[in-house]
Amino acid sequence: MTDLNWLPEVTDWRHRLHQLPAETNERWHEAVRLANARMNFVLTNALDQSLRQFLTSPPPDLSTQPVRLAVLGSSTIDHLLPSIRVGGLRRNIWVDTYTCEYGQYNQELRDASSTLHMFQPTAILIALDSHLITAGLSAAMDDKSADRALQNALFRIRETWAYARGAFHCPVVQQTFLPVHMNILGNNEYRLPGSRANFVARINAALREAANTDGIDILPLDDLATRHGVGALHDPALWHRSKQEVSLKAAPLYGDLVGRWLAALQGRTAKCLVLDLDNTLWGGVIGDDGMEGIELGQGSPLGEAYIAIQEYARELSRRGVILAVCSKNEMATALEPFERHPDMILRTHDIACFVANWHDKASNLRAIADELNIGLDSLVFVDDNRFERDLVRRIMPMVSVPELPDDPADYTSTLSQAGYFENLRITKEDRQRSGQYRDNRIRTELAAAAGDISSYLQSLEMRLIVSPFDDVGLPRIVQLVNKSNQFNLTSRRYSPDGIREIVTSPDVFGLQFRLLDRIGDNGVISIIICRLSGCEDVAIDVWLMSCRVLGREVEHCVLNAIVEEVRRHGRSRIIGEYIPTSRNVIVKDHYKRLGFTKIGEEPDGWTKWCLDATSFEAIQTTISVDRNSVNV
Repeated sequence: MTDLNWLPEVTDWRHRLHQLPAETNERWHEAVRLANARMNFVLTNALDQSLRQFLTSPPPDLSTQPVRLAVLGSSTIDHLLPSIRVGGLRRNIWVDTYTCEYGQYNQELRDASSTLHMFQPTAILIALDSHLITAGLSAAMDDKSADRALQNALFRIRETWAYARGAFHCPVVQQTFLPVHMNILGNNEYRLPGSRANFVARINAALREAANTDGIDILPLDDLATRHGVGALHDPALWHRSKQEVSLKAAPLYGDLVGRWLAALQGRTAKCLVLDLDNTLWGGVIGDDGMEGIELGQGSPLGEAYIAIQEYARELSRRGVILAVCSKNEMATALEPFERHPDMILRTHDIACFVANWHDKASNLRAIADELNIGLDSLVFVDDNRFERDLVRRIMPMVSVPELPDDPADYTSTLSQAGYFENLRITKEDRQRSGQYRDNRIRTELAAAAGDISSYLQSLEMRLIVSPFDDVGLPRIVQLVNKSNQFNLTSRRYSPDGIREIVTSPDVFGLQFRLLDRIGDNGVISIIICRLSGCEDVAIDVWLMSCRVLGREVEHCVLNAIVEEVRRHGRSRIIGEYIPTSRNVIVKDHYKRLGFTKIGEEPDGWTKWCLDATSFEAIQTTISVDRNSVNV
């Protein structure tokens, strides 16, 4: 299947397409909703054409960063561009696309006056075809000749990466090669050094290793071929007629894969998997069938299918996805399998937020988001009941709701293919996140028992570790800068290369803050980037913080550290600005609360603030501060 089977079918889709509103923002938002329906390439192209016919630039209230994507390919790729743009639209991202003349990607990269350089891409997709990379190979080659051909091909690709990053300083993704070549030797093809089929498999493996070293991302077409079959992605007749390596019918799937990458670059991936219970994590209804009556565990095909979805959810949790439960049930009844069933994979300690009552699920999802302090668009809601899915989609279109197949054995593959939890890097904090949310629940209980906030904060025995940016902390810094939306004063984004430049620049300094307390390690929870400006000023370019530590005096300690660093650089004034987005209203008065003076304001809500660092007195908190005491 290449028609995005995890998305729901919308019966009046064409009618809604023809009725797209004339007003820019309304047209965009309705187009986003239509993009989140199941579509083939015909509908995908129709949506792209209808939207672009009236919108030639991003809508004014867009909460994401527009993308200028250059697709540099060696085959025909124009037919893929509408699906790429719709793949971004599905995630509320405006994507402008550029593609070079047929096979001219290297020339355009190296020519500073080319239209590619005029386009100034903010992201680059390198889409080379398998026939190009295997040109010149022969089944008569020996091992040495085949190895030399592999190294030469890899060198040329890495040289292209270097040109792209050097010219545009933007993220680059490399498409892997489709296994379109037929075997010459048969089942033992790997024993034939000059085999094109064998060469493609080898260079795809080498690409991944090189990309990991060079900081390049991978678009895994070979993985899609493994799952869907090469025939679902590649049509030999279209290749011979028009040099389309990825066929038109596979374009929506290809575009969605690119859209997932673009969303991951902006941190627009889901954070929390919310699970129904009855007929989702086990077969049957726990309230009617009891523990002994539900289907779960080895020896039963249906029971093993539910084990598989639980195992998948647990693996997601281990890489940083928050797990929650949303069930229409009595709490004690719902908890019983988690605590007593011998075949349950998930246990209560795996669940960061457990909601079981008889309220409607839309209200409960809002309560879950509030308790976890994350946005509704961070939730993925999995429920076997079509009524509940449709209800949540209608009331809360920002929540991702996969369309589950009838057979529970296919739940896991459907959720995986949807790519809701796409990520580029996994950090130490990701692996610890589930535990951090459990620790937060303990802190909430302590706060309720303490009576007053001051004694509660004192009891936490908090310690804040302040360090400059470094290579060890780079993955987490990049992740926070590109994912934080609520406590983020400017919402500016930086690539890994951009952060590395900050580390080496004498006119910029970056600070990272790790918070520990007697309950546990919260990880790196705040990032500061400041730029020296003029003779006296330091401008705060980025100030962001994890919402998990709101109300714990961290922002006061961060300001103290900024002032200390400003004085160390011999500067006297700190300039901060608030750039409003749809997500960061909670920090609208941040600088005012910290004693800054407003020195500028615009009708759109933008404000500019100033603080005199020479007369500033450090704010007293209950947090002890260590500078550079550990590597973070």
